[in-house]
Amino acid sequence: MSRAVIGLLVGMALAFAGWFGGFGAFILVAALGAVGFAVGRLIEGDVEWKAARRSPTSISGCAGLG
Repeated sequence: MSRAVIGLLVGMALAFAGWFGGFGAFILVAALGAVGFAVGRLIEGDVEWKAARRSPTSISGCAGLG
């Protein structure tokens, strides 16, 4: 699945949460999506757990950091 399709699905999920659940649901879905993204990056090996715990600036592979 391409990144564009994943972005589309995430945007649609946030839109549904915002429309049916209000702003609180929108924020909850966005926060849980961010946590899922971080866990996925850790599982794929793109980010080292020790580096992520030390400092946000030590994470290599993130745009603008490191």
